[in-house]
Amino acid sequence: MTVTLHVCTTCKMGLPVEEGVPRPGARLLAALEAAGAPEGVRIVAVECLSACDHGCNIALSGPGRWSYVYRGLDPETHVADILAGSAAYAATTDGLVPWRARPEIFRKQSLARIPPVETLK
Repeated sequence: MTVTLHVCTTCKMGLPVEEGVPRPGARLLAALEAAGAPEGVRIVAVECLSACDHGCNIALSGPGRWSYVYRGLDPETHVADILAGSAAYAATTDGLVPWRARPEIFRKQSLARIPPVETLK
């Protein structure tokens, strides 16, 4: 089953961005797309994850899985770890990747963990 890696394209990493220059979030999306999504992961652009104070932000979600929002990601240095973490997430049935199996940025940069929608009643 496919999971979704949402990438905020409006993130500015707390820095001013000149007119006509791609925002860091858009650069992160481009770098992830250029590297290619792991099997079972689709990469989707979103305009805001409401975590603007935290740099580049992503979210992972999938049917029946816990969802996660990660913050403070860098389009220059975190692409491989984001893709590795997304692949590990896609390999689960519930979205819960064991702590030590997560890339370090997923251990340290987690902003939120949201229960599966199916459990909310």
